[in-house]
Amino acid sequence: MWYALPLMDASSSPPGAAQGTLKLLVGSGEKIALFTLPFLGVGLILNILYPDVFSVGGPSALVQWIAIVILAVGIINWMWSALLILIKVPRGELITTGPYAIVKHPLYTGMAFLVLPWLGVLCNSWLGFVIGAIVYVGCRFYAPREEERLAKMFGSMWDYYCHTVKIPWL
Repeated sequence: MWYALPLMDASSSPPGAAQGTLKLLVGSGEKIALFTLPFLGVGLILNILYPDVFSVGGPSALVQWIAIVILAVGIINWMWSALLILIKVPRGELITTGPYAIVKHPLYTGMAFLVLPWLGVLCNSWLGFVIGAIVYVGCRFYAPREEERLAKMFGSMWDYYCHTVKIPWL
């Protein structure tokens, strides 16, 4: 879930305000990325050194098409979620529509389940599934802190959203 305080006019902003707003726009994404980066680096090196170990067996045409469809859904989810963030967060609005009506963190979960694993399949590597799982673990670790801040910011609106989101545990 993403949030921010309303953007201020640049002439009245205190020094560093733009950077503070950017940090709020990023949510827990930076922490999740830093958590995932070492695993990704080691995984890529091992994948290059031992490609046969990481191979998914040269996916069939059917599996490739399935991967393309799921990956396309993941990219659309990412773009839609990012667009909602860019529109609503600067206004200080809680995002509860689109992908956010289904899961609390569609950027994180979409990347973990819809993008990375299926990109890995298309690259003939199961590394995408491993990195996707690590992104999800990072999300589960850092998202609760983000949700605490959202609960403080939005109070009963946040509580209502948590009860109406379709898959709150994902």
